[in-house]
Amino acid sequence: MTTAVFLGFIAFSLYLAIRSGKGHGAQSMHDFFVASRQFGAFLVFFLAAGEIYSIGTMVGFPGGIYAKGPTYGVWFLGYILLAYPLGYFLGPKIWQAGARYNAITLPDLFKGHYGSRALELIVAGSSILFLLPWGQLQFTGLVAALKGLGWDFDPVYLVMISAALAFSYIAISGVRASAYIAILKDILMVVAIVATGVAVGLKAGVGDVFHAASLQVSNQMSETQLRFSMSTMLFQALGFYVMPFAVQNFFTAKSANTIRRTQVAMPLYMLMYPFLVLASYYAISQNLQLASPNEAFFAAAVRLLPGWLLGLVAAGAALSGLLVLAGICLAIGPIVTRNLLPGLPEARQKQGAKVVIVIYLVLSIAMTLATPNLMLTLINTTYYGVTQFFPGVLVILFSLKVRPLAIALGIVTGQLLAIALYVQQADFGGINLGLVSLAVNLLVIALVHYAPRLSRVHAA
Repeated sequence: MTTAVFLGFIAFSLYLAIRSGKGHGAQSMHDFFVASRQFGAFLVFFLAAGEIYSIGTMVGFPGGIYAKGPTYGVWFLGYILLAYPLGYFLGPKIWQAGARYNAITLPDLFKGHYGSRALELIVAGSSILFLLPWGQLQFTGLVAALKGLGWDFDPVYLVMISAALAFSYIAISGVRASAYIAILKDILMVVAIVATGVAVGLKAGVGDVFHAASLQVSNQMSETQLRFSMSTMLFQALGFYVMPFAVQNFFTAKSANTIRRTQVAMPLYMLMYPFLVLASYYAISQNLQLASPNEAFFAAAVRLLPGWLLGLVAAGAALSGLLVLAGICLAIGPIVTRNLLPGLPEARQKQGAKVVIVIYLVLSIAMTLATPNLMLTLINTTYYGVTQFFPGVLVILFSLKVRPLAIALGIVTGQLLAIALYVQQADFGGINLGLVSLAVNLLVIALVHYAPRLSRVHAA
């Protein structure tokens, strides 16, 4: 029954993808990747939520709590909530900048505003590099989700099935398919999380679960943990809406006001997190020995839910990962064909992007199989690089005049420093390494931009 329900929802998602392309004829490059900027608030809302509340929500968040204790999840909740006010004000400006430069990708914005080929290449290349862990994140979660079904297949087969499904969604009708599937995915995800949390409360008792878990893990934060949580909330909130796929999602809206309307309702999704915490605490309280912390949520679901409902839970988790994989691919494909290979005729860009997408999926699969990681570690790694775009994006949104060289050196310095500090396991008293690197990024931008003026003043 579990497998039948799961496969039924996957088949229905493919039907929705096919339906999404009806009435739109042969898709142009702009329609395939940004829906010709035609989406209303309803579709933009579900498309954006689909990228935000991904498989990291269902698998990574409970896994982090199971592995590191409840305090480890505080920053995960905080940075999303802090990002929404930023999205309300910056999202419409991103849309306006996209319309101004006829942009499909994040590097298109940099190319249009700064007019620098070198800066465009830096943003394009590093976008692809730092989205590799995000793809790995989805595959890692998908393996945990499909294993939760009891499918005892080799992980290589599970990720290959996932990659094939993600590519199928994209090939059918691009971002339109993602938007339609996102509606189904969000309904399944919310029902799955609430059902599992309610089952824990009814069968194990909320108070009993919290008490048993508190005997094994601490609910108190040390000063170092508090600094890490606060600094990570700030750092990742700044990077939240400069993710290449998040920027591209804004470009699908029909107007700036459409984006404002979607951002107002986004925090309602946070109501499902208490149910996720319950599931995580249940796994801790029952002393469940898991093959990976990423299986914490499913450990609770498998033990407490009937087979048909478990199939729904697995479908919600799988679609969460597949939808984000599709979104990443829809961002990376045009980055290569438009920004790294600008001489490619537009008629061939869509087909070329599909080839790039296949290559990206293969690389993500290889990383998943070679270096399995705790999912929250992968989230941090991506943000180390992507958030370094934030100062350059702000300059674009407010039409400021800053030297392209300053922005380029700031981004490169911030990214290289973040990776170096991460590899060396540097410690700044708990302060997020990415935030330290972002501060250096800003300092480099200021020094390089104002250096010619200072030299002229000194010479005079």
